[in-house]
Amino acid sequence: MSKPHPFELASYVGGMASIGAALSLTSVGAAVGIVTALLTCLTNTLYTWRRDRREQRESDARLARMDDAAG
Repeated sequence: MSKPHPFELASYVGGMASIGAALSLTSVGAAVGIVTALLTCLTNTLYTWRRDRREQRESDARLARMDDAAG
């Protein structure tokens, strides 16, 4: 691989600088807020799914005990 030409290197640095300048604090904050909301939603969905499974097992066990006591 050959050594990059100074103008090519300057072009890459300028491109990175323009991307960094385009991202304002507001847009970064919005992106962080969206990611946080998505992670919160996923965490809540997982928690609810696990709670429903746990409550279903408890209900099944309770019904089995009632059947044993009645029969």
